[in-house]
Amino acid sequence: MSKIFFSEDHEYVRIEGSVGTVGISDYAQKALGDVVYVELPKTGARLTQGAQAGVVESVKSASEVYSPVSGEVLEVNTALVNDPAQVNQDPLGRGWFYKIKLGNDGELKKLRDEAAYAAYVQGL
Repeated sequence: MSKIFFSEDHEYVRIEGSVGTVGISDYAQKALGDVVYVELPKTGARLTQGAQAGVVESVKSASEVYSPVSGEVLEVNTALVNDPAQVNQDPLGRGWFYKIKLGNDGELKKLRDEAAYAAYVQGL
């Protein structure tokens, strides 16, 4: 069973074993509008929690994507290169950005679970 956590910057990480799948939240994709370009990290890159991992551009603006956890990038969603609209259509599913081997499980304590994140975005 997977568990999902969210950062204050609106990235999510879905945890399955020692691997996290990272993307942006539904709230973030709605705020951005139509996504037209996604820059992904390189496979094998080592990311630290809070460091820039990529960029997402929409018709409105460009925003950095920050890694919600530290670790090594195992896989990137290359389908987003040709079809970045998947981020808008299914941000928590087909619109994922990359998969990362978790470097430090303790970092998850700095993130919000689904209920806490929902309360956070209601206050924005």
